[in-house]
Amino acid sequence: MAVTPAQKYFHNVPRRLLSWYLAVRLIVVCLFLGGTIFYQLQQGSWSASAAARYLTYLALFAVLQTFSSGLILARIRNYRHFISSQISWDLLFVVLVIYLTGGVDSLYSFLFILVIIAASVFLPRPQLLIVASASSILYGSLLDLQYYGYLPIFTGQSLTKDLQHSDVFYAVFLHVGAFFLTALLSGTLAERLRRSEEAREKREIDYGELERLNQAILTNINSGLMVINAAGRIRSFNSAASKITGYSLEEVYNRPVEAILPELGSFDPDSLNGIERGETNYLKNEKEVLVLGYSASRVVDRGNLPLGLLVAFQDLTEYKALEEQLHRADRLAAVGRLASGLAHEIRNPLAAISGSVQLLLEDEKVRDEDRRLMNIVVKEADRLSLLLSDFLSFARPAPLQIESIDIALLIDELIALLSVSGQFPKVILEKVYQGPIVMNVDPQKMHQILWDLLINAGEAASPEGKIRVGINGSRGEITIEDTGAGIAQEDRDKLFEPFYTTKDKGTGLGLANVYANIEAHEGHIYFEPGSLGGARFIIELPEKCLV
Repeated sequence: MAVTPAQKYFHNVPRRLLSWYLAVRLIVVCLFLGGTIFYQLQQGSWSASAAARYLTYLALFAVLQTFSSGLILARIRNYRHFISSQISWDLLFVVLVIYLTGGVDSLYSFLFILVIIAASVFLPRPQLLIVASASSILYGSLLDLQYYGYLPIFTGQSLTKDLQHSDVFYAVFLHVGAFFLTALLSGTLAERLRRSEEAREKREIDYGELERLNQAILTNINSGLMVINAAGRIRSFNSAASKITGYSLEEVYNRPVEAILPELGSFDPDSLNGIERGETNYLKNEKEVLVLGYSASRVVDRGNLPLGLLVAFQDLTEYKALEEQLHRADRLAAVGRLASGLAHEIRNPLAAISGSVQLLLEDEKVRDEDRRLMNIVVKEADRLSLLLSDFLSFARPAPLQIESIDIALLIDELIALLSVSGQFPKVILEKVYQGPIVMNVDPQKMHQILWDLLINAGEAASPEGKIRVGINGSRGEITIEDTGAGIAQEDRDKLFEPFYTTKDKGTGLGLANVYANIEAHEGHIYFEPGSLGGARFIIELPEKCLV
């Protein structure tokens, strides 16, 4: 069933306002009728004053009716009939009071005005005019009945019998005018009050919605936000801050800020100066170190009084790693250009030296000692030539020859080759994948990438350790980890640079070539502490390499 505007109007009347209405009515009844009863008893005894007795009965009935209405009010939801019945009772009550206190001579005719004013609080203007009309009709009818002598008069009641029609007309005229004027004025004021209240409630609803939006923003924003009060203690901590730091709001609330960001340990509560930009290393757990970028700004209240600092921070670890990869790529590109030209300049005289020594070895008159030295020269020249070939391959890689190959089968072959080579006889090779896993890659370069990583892992895990190889075909991810000592902090930034090696006989081009070949595939390689205790190298190939 559709709700009419009138039903909606009455439904919006606050229950608290109706309770106040009943309470005020009870006070008015006790105050005015109690005073009248007391006055009547001063003029005569209880038995002699019939008016006092009837007014007492009426007052008791009114009190009983008010308490009953209060009980009913607590159990109803729609107030339309309740308000109408209360206004009707008030009109009837006022007529009885006027009748008992002298009719046209009664001093209580103003109670009709109070009823109209009370009705203006609950009723719309059209219905308020009906109340004013009902008041006029009741008052006029009472005076007409008194004028024509139709009102019953009980013993001891002071009720004027001989009335002039002009006096009755004048009284009715004044009261009817007062009733309607009160209805118009009170209705206008009540309407304005209701509109003001609706506007205020609308503003409150807007503020509530704004608060919900702000809370949603704080909850869903990716940046960590925390508020520090003037004492340097944390008072607010959003969900992103909890995700970044690993602490909940309950764990950090009211703790000193240096417990989270030691860089803010020198917090000055007097100055409350903002921080435009800062970075710090944050130890999230025993192994994970995050790079946090943060900024701080002053927070003030409506009176422009300082409340503390709003600190916004983000996890820049991945951005820093990407930045380092870009810098490394720039350095490798520069080294590659230099190496390409230098390798050509060295290879030509090296070939001449090697060829000349080989011609001298063909002479049968060369002494054995000289022949041994010449063989060393040829051997080292060949080794240097091989090194230059690797260097040129790094500096000027050949174009990719993309094919669809089974990466799982390729790794199986490399693991089998490593096992039969006898290089690491006591190292266990563990596979955590199931083939086939097909990818679009350059077979030769991928073979070289995986072989170099397996050799490095074997050297790190030997003499007795484990190598674990995993593949995630849906993500294009290949992982190789070992039980070695891991990568030292001072070696991490230079690990993929050419000619940087921690091995006694290494050339420093193995991981550099791995990095270059993966970059040629538009992929990425990075390392992290592995679950076996050593390093875990992770190769991430782009989506175009997936089948």
